Amino acid sequence: MTEQRPQTPAAPPVHDTRRPAVIGLAVVLLLILGGLLLVHVLHHMSQIQDCALEGRTNCAPVDPAGSGG
Repeated sequence: MTEQRPQTPAAPPVHDTRRPAVIGLAVVLLLILGGLLLVHVLHHMSQIQDCALEGRTNCAPVDPAGSGG
């Protein structure tokens, strides 16, 4: 008689559990960068609106590199 051993179930394949965390981190970083860009643009627009509300006629930013001399 041959002795039969009970078969143990095979271990499930181990998946890389860091991939979702890295994807989540990338999404969060993109949202932060987008928020910072939005804050920068809104601040610039606010400065132009403040200038216009003060009654000034030339509220465009001065570009010192563009002046020839």
